[in-house]
Amino acid sequence: MPEPGLQNNDRRSFLKLLAAVPLFATIGSRTLANTVAASAGRSSSADVYTRLGVRPFINARGTWTYLSGSLELPEVQRAVENASQHFVDMFELQRGVGKRLAELSGAESGMVTSGSAGAMAVATAACIAGSDPKNVWQLPDTTGLKSEVVMLGGRSAFDSAIRLAGGKLVLAHGVDHLQSAITSQTAMVYTTWRDDRLSNALTITRNAGVPLLLDDAAGIPPFENLTRYSKLGVDLYCFSGGKGLRGPQCSGILLGRKHLIDAALANNNPWEGSVCRAMKVGKEEIIGMLAAVEYWSHADLDALNKEWRGRVERIAKLVETVPGVTTNITIPEEGNSYPTLTVMWDEARFGLTVAQCDQHLREGEPRIEVLTNTNPSLVPVVREGDDPKRKQVARPNQLQIISMTLRAGEDLTVGNRLRQILATARKESKTA
Repeated sequence: MPEPGLQNNDRRSFLKLLAAVPLFATIGSRTLANTVAASAGRSSSADVYTRLGVRPFINARGTWTYLSGSLELPEVQRAVENASQHFVDMFELQRGVGKRLAELSGAESGMVTSGSAGAMAVATAACIAGSDPKNVWQLPDTTGLKSEVVMLGGRSAFDSAIRLAGGKLVLAHGVDHLQSAITSQTAMVYTTWRDDRLSNALTITRNAGVPLLLDDAAGIPPFENLTRYSKLGVDLYCFSGGKGLRGPQCSGILLGRKHLIDAALANNNPWEGSVCRAMKVGKEEIIGMLAAVEYWSHADLDALNKEWRGRVERIAKLVETVPGVTTNITIPEEGNSYPTLTVMWDEARFGLTVAQCDQHLREGEPRIEVLTNTNPSLVPVVREGDDPKRKQVARPNQLQIISMTLRAGEDLTVGNRLRQILATARKESKTA
């Protein structure tokens, strides 16, 4: 007679399989439709890449720059197309867009940059050189200029953007170390802190008369972050355009006090002789970035979160039909705050590691990218944080699926492929 525990497990597996039946039916019908389309010889927009031997993929990893960020919003695509059909004065365009960004954010002014890293560079140049043409031309040589930048919270993989503009890094372990880190040579304080520590830091920097730059690259959505930092009195703050904002990949925004934004513009394209001239954004990126911000100013984030959560819930239903596989859905509190699915199994019992599963998904057709603890774009010797002697401990590897970068219908493809890989591994481990 079977043990009661085994009966319960079988019953749970059967119920999960039953719950997934409608999804299997949808997958079957879509597979048939794709087969018919392929036999009819229909061309694909992916041909622009495949003819070069480049494989597009289903993005379940999130808005990573090395994976080309995010897909532009339809509103952004239309704005970029319209912008490309006219000549404009770039000085006038940045001023006009900056005024509109100020209206939307509550900040004194704003500008479009070549990304968050570009914003870091122009902000650094602004705080070191100001708007004085002599100083602008002198950078990155900072002789006679204040050039120290306090890294509140430690070093970042992106602090080369500060150094290339002439900034000299000074590390501050925490708020308690900030006051002593600020000297007569401090030009700016940089941080990624967005919690209660930010207000404490601002009190210190205001008293010292030193501007603070907050880097919140993946901070939109929610749109409220655009206005929250201006209300807190943050001197300068920036966001990436190619992440959750879904603007052009080579874009970002820098917002803050008008005299600092004016100085940032003086150190940036199209000024010939400015240190950040190379960080060029065209009229298309500038208008596209504004279109993205305007979209998020009225977007229904609750409805979007419901849609995104539905995608990972369907994936969870499919993979949980494999006995021994469990899942959970969370929304991270830091950046990339979208419904995120974590898929778990006993790697030893399945004979399948997270890294191997990741490789199977990437090498299959279609190619699928998921989130693990790897970062193929990180320079290997980079050590983030404020203690170079501290031993770095790798976080446990886990397979996660980010909902926001999935397109409609791709959730079923991802769920079915992942189910097949896990089911095959489980079966082979039992026969081994």
